[in-house]
Amino acid sequence: MLGADAMSWQHLLAIALIAGTLVWLTWVSKSARTIQVLSGLGVVLGAMLVGEWFDVFPNHWELTRFWPEVVLGFVILFQPELRRMLAQLGRNPFRRGNDSEGAREVEEIVKAAVSLANRRIGGILVVEREHELLDVVEVGTLIEARISKELLISLFLPYSPLHDGAVIVRGKRILAAGCFLPLTARTDGIETYGTRHRAALGITEETDAVAIAISEETGTISLVVGGDMYRDLDGSSLRQHLLAALRPPDLGTARQSRLDRVRP
Repeated sequence: MLGADAMSWQHLLAIALIAGTLVWLTWVSKSARTIQVLSGLGVVLGAMLVGEWFDVFPNHWELTRFWPEVVLGFVILFQPELRRMLAQLGRNPFRRGNDSEGAREVEEIVKAAVSLANRRIGGILVVEREHELLDVVEVGTLIEARISKELLISLFLPYSPLHDGAVIVRGKRILAAGCFLPLTARTDGIETYGTRHRAALGITEETDAVAIAISEETGTISLVVGGDMYRDLDGSSLRQHLLAALRPPDLGTARQSRLDRVRP
């Protein structure tokens, strides 16, 4: 077994920093897949530390030899989360959200959703929040265009080659179209839901994104946040709920709690 000299305070400090970082990333992560990867890394690191503590490895084997590889793998696996963390550190802590910020984009999204619903054209639109949908965007077609009602409608028209997939919105831009989303694994009360609604549930269960699903069968609009679905919305209610969902937490939490939830 390793003695006190072998397990120095530097080793303990490194272990504490890594453990703290894993716990912090687990807490801030909105993705179930990220949490699973972090849990797996925690198990592997824990097994390595226990093995070294009880001296079960060969004498020439040292845990410290592998720290550069561990750190490099950590950075590669969690590049989006680390980039988002650095961006948050660089923000002005005294800057408050503006209620009118993003209002034009929300209005364009609402108008497009209502127009599609009235014409019984199905579609699914996903708005990013803190969690970047890199895996989803990679399998779609990059658009990188300003949000407009006309462009959104054209992407979902039946003769459009991208109409079957989801449109991803980031900030004030349409980032990608024709994207395929993970379907929810839930089976409680969603037997009557179509693929678009299952996909809207799936992406909001794995990330903090907001999804809007338009049914071509019924011409109804649904908003999905955090795996909760709000159905049969008109333009006014969709606008109100979407603004509340996209507002910073200190401003939007109170309004979000007043939504009429439909838990499938």
